[in-house]
This record gives sequence, C-alpha cells and structure tokens, in this order.
Amino acid sequence: MLSIYSLDFPLFYFISFSLFSLDSFPKSMDWEPLAAAKASISPYDLLFQALALIPFSHYFFAASFLFLIFLYRFLEIHFLHDLLTLFRGDPVTLTYNSCSDLAQSVVANCKILQGRYLATPWLSSPHLQTAFLSFLGRPPPLTYRRHLFRAFDGGTIALDWLTYTDVVGGTSCMPDSSAAPKGDKTPIVIVIPGLTSDSAAASIEALLRVQYVKHLAFNLARQGWNVVVSNHRGLGGVSLTSDCCYNAGWTEDLRKIIDHIRCEYPEAPLYAVGTSIGANILVKYLGEDGANTPLFGAAAICSPWDLLICDRFINRRPMQKLYDRALTVGLQGYAQLYAFITSFCRISLLTFESSSLRDFDNHATRVLGKFETVDTYYRRSSSTNYVENVSVPLLCVSALDDPVCTSEAIPWDECRLNENIILATTPHGGHLAFYEGITASSIWWVRVVNEFFGVLRISPHIEGRKKMQGSTMPKPLQSSIDQAPYLNVMEDGMVTAMSNEQTDAFVEDISDADTTHSKKDEGTISDKGTSVDLTDKLNPEKQIKQQVEQNVKDLIVPVQGRIDKLSRRSRQSIWLLVYISIITTWPFVGSVLLSVLKRRFKTFKPGTLFRK
Repeated sequence: MLSIYSLDFPLFYFISFSLFSLDSFPKSMDWEPLAAAKASISPYDLLFQALALIPFSHYFFAASFLFLIFLYRFLEIHFLHDLLTLFRGDPVTLTYNSCSDLAQSVVANCKILQGRYLATPWLSSPHLQTAFLSFLGRPPPLTYRRHLFRAFDGGTIALDWLTYTDVVGGTSCMPDSSAAPKGDKTPIVIVIPGLTSDSAAASIEALLRVQYVKHLAFNLARQGWNVVVSNHRGLGGVSLTSDCCYNAGWTEDLRKIIDHIRCEYPEAPLYAVGTSIGANILVKYLGEDGANTPLFGAAAICSPWDLLICDRFINRRPMQKLYDRALTVGLQGYAQLYAFITSFCRISLLTFESSSLRDFDNHATRVLGKFETVDTYYRRSSSTNYVENVSVPLLCVSALDDPVCTSEAIPWDECRLNENIILATTPHGGHLAFYEGITASSIWWVRVVNEFFGVLRISPHIEGRKKMQGSTMPKPLQSSIDQAPYLNVMEDGMVTAMSNEQTDAFVEDISDADTTHSKKDEGTISDKGTSVDLTDKLNPEKQIKQQVEQNVKDLIVPVQGRIDKLSRRSRQSIWLLVYISIITTWPFVGSVLLSVLKRRFKTFKPGTLFRK
C-alpha cells in the first residue's frame, strides 16, 4: 500500500493544503514559537542524527576501501595493470649500440632478454618483493668452502667457494676441505655483494645478501660454474684486521682478489657479478682497468650508478626514508662492532648519532676515505664516470621501480655509446628481487645472468679475449701518487712515482701453494747451478739494464694508447671549435663586414652598370 509519506515533499505539501481549508486554521495563530524552535535546532545535529542512521558495516566497508586505495598507491602495487594485460608481463627494454658485434652474436641468442618479465601476482609491488626477498626468500640450502685472503695492508677478506662438484643432482652436498685443482679450467664467477653488514645486524642489505647470493651461487654451480663470493672487509664473520675499510668506490680489494684467483687458476676464464653497491664497485673497476682486466665478462645488477642522485632520491619520499633508516642502522652496527680499531675510535660516537645514510657517510665514510665533503665522495665513487672505458662484455640489469637505486641515475646515453655494454631494464622488479612464478621460487635476473654467461662463454668474443689474455699485456694502471722511486702511469697519462712497498704487498697476496712452488723452483735452479745465474750474479749491470728495458716497455704501451686516443679526440675537437667560433663571432663579424661594404659602395649606383 502506497503511503502518503513516500510521496515527494512538494506533492505532499500540495495535498495537505487541498485537504484542509485555510478557514480551519485560527486567524490569530502565533508563528513565533515555531520559528524559535526551528532556529534552536542546529543543522549539524540534524546531520549527525542522519549519519547515525547509517549502519556501522557501511562505514567499515568505506574505510577499508579508502585504506586499500592508499596502500595501492603507497606501495606502488601494479596488480590491476597485470590483470588488464592478462598477466602477459612487460617486455624487457634493451639499450645497446646497434653497431655492436656483442648485440648481434650474444643478445640474439639470449631468449630471456628478448622475452617478457611478469612479477609474481601476489608480489605486485617493488616494496613487497624487496621485503619478501629479505625475510621469506627461501634460498636453497648450501654450504660454502671458505678461504681467507690476506691483503697487502694486513686486511683479511673471506672468500666463500661453491664449485659445481658441490652441487650434485640439483641439491647441495657437504663439500670437502680440499680446494679445486690448480689446473682446473672450469670458468669461475666472482660475486661482489652489496652494502652488507653482519648476518645478525638489522640491515636490509645483510638479509638480502644471504638470500639472493645463495640463489645465484646455487644456480650457477648447478650449470657447471665455480662460484666464489668475495665478502667485504669485516663481513662474512671475519674480523677487521686493518685500519682500511671498504666503501662504495673502493676497487683495490676487488683488483687484488681477481689477480689472486687468476694466479691460482690461470687457465680458468674469470667472470664477475656485482649487486647493488657491489655492482657500482665492479663497473668502476672495469672502467679503471679498461682492457687490462683479466675478466671475460661481467654483470651489474641494480647498480646505483650515480651516488649523488641516489642520495637525493632516498631522502625524497616517506617510503624511501624507511630504507635509508634501515641501511643506516646496519652501518651503525658495523661501526660499533669495530669501534676498538684506531680509525673508528674518533668517529664511533658521531656515527651512533647519524639519522640517515648521508649523516653516516659524513661522519665515517668521508673521514676514513679522506674525502673533503660527502658530495665529493659520492661524485668520485660513482661508476657512471667510468662507463665509457668498460672494455669487456657487461650486462646491466635494473628495475625502473627500484625503491633504493632510482632509475634517474641510469646512464642511458653512455651505455648506448659503449659497444661492450647491454642495458636491460624492466618496469617492475624491486631491488634485487625480480620474483616470478606463482610460488615465487625463481628470481628472473639470476636466470638472465646464467643465460648471458652461457651464451658469452661459447661466443667469438671469448676467443678474441683469450688471445688478448695470452699476449703480453701491460699491468693495470695504478692509483698511487705519493710513492717513489719507480714510475707509474696514470689513466690520464700523468707519470708519477711508486715505491718498493707494492712488491712486498704482492708477495703477501700470493697463496701458500705459490710460495711452495717458487721455493721448489729456486731449489732446483740452485742445485743445477747454471752458468746463466752465475753470470747474472756477477754482472748486476745486466739485470739493471733488463729492468730498465722492461720499465720502458710498460711505460710506452699505455702512453701510446693514450696518445692515440687524444689524437682522435683532438681532430674532432678542432672541427667543433671551428664551428663554435663561426657561430659565436658571426654577429660581430657580420656587422663589421656590413659597415665596410656600406662605406665601399656608398657612391655606387646600379644604373651605371647599364651605361655604355
């Protein structure tokens, strides 16, 4: 039955006045009490009374919906995007030199790089992926074989080995204490982790190192590679035994480790993988040494590239500030662990007061590295300055939604100009996560690196690299500028002094096995008593002459290469200067030329040309 109250208000008002005549109302009716009562009722009270009539469940659903929208934007979730694309994933963007032989022979055979990447549907967020990798990454169980390496300054570096014989049938077994044979030709992959702390420290990078490094080492060893994880100084359960500490631009440890492994296994091809800060160190090392590096190939995963840009980025948004705080706490634990060392004593109190990664670098890293300012440390340690000089095949993988290493720092143009670099970027992936599959049991970039090294291993580039390795190559350019009396050639062509201390350091870096072999060789030579050795001992001038000739050869080769490079650049610079000079001086020259022509042809009349 239709009620009268269900009608609209104007219709109800009309019906009321039609039913009751105006004569039924008293003529002397007082309207003032009604107006006063109407004025006494607050509109907010009426609004609250109306809101109170809405059920509580409706409020709960509305609040939940708004909260989900906030989380979707705050956590940068892209599930709806994946749903609309029917979970096909996004194509991998490759940036490389179109004239590069590496792209034609290697990338063409890398099916994963030419495919698509789809993140795990229930991890459709860079923050969720990074958190899952940190706490629930489920790495494969494996056991490393540890060797300790003594650096030239007394520092100790832990090398964790996992050979292909340690992984049997896809599962890791307990390795024996014996090292790999000296003549083993199995290719070796050196892994440089990121900015890590101890496994017990409250650092995201410390947890990441345990997770993704095990994934990488296990998959590479299962495919027939020998893997060695080079832990940074003071990490991996090994105490800091010297005043020297690592930082984002410290490449000396990596250089010594590579030379040490090359001496131990001279016939094994060497490759390297760097992650996060380790990727920055690896690219910087490749740019510093150029063609002198003994590596056959490398991969840089989630590199920060430009530390100054990343420093600005990590302090920009609230979510990035959480990562910044987590990294700072981990580094504070590292400084507290070694506060007894002389170099840490004067800065330990300041590091505990650091509220951000920049503050820690200002109080500790800058002081220990002897940099003038924090920005100076960031600029000099950034690997983007060395991309141009990379001379070995390098695969770079980055996610555009990386919450730690922003895509704004990627050197797109530099990577495109270098024929040895292939840059692969994906819209999603997080920081070092790149989980794929419904169960999130696989990491995409681990499969990419495995495939890239496998294709590169059988490519023509390796044959050319082996010939280059077999030939006599100059030693890596050193960075010492305050040593004497020997000569040292810098990257910019400057000649500086170098002392005898470096020879002693090299002797400390070699292994005990090499020392034993050298002693045996010395014993054999002394027992034979050849006339050549006697002649060398009686004629020290001959040894000096040979040493001088060797020094001259080592000096001429890099200098000649630098001169050739400068000559090529000078020819280009001359034409550029001519063009700039013409453009910049044309207004002045044109005005002068116009004034001269006006004076010269002031009395000139065109009609005179037609006169006979």
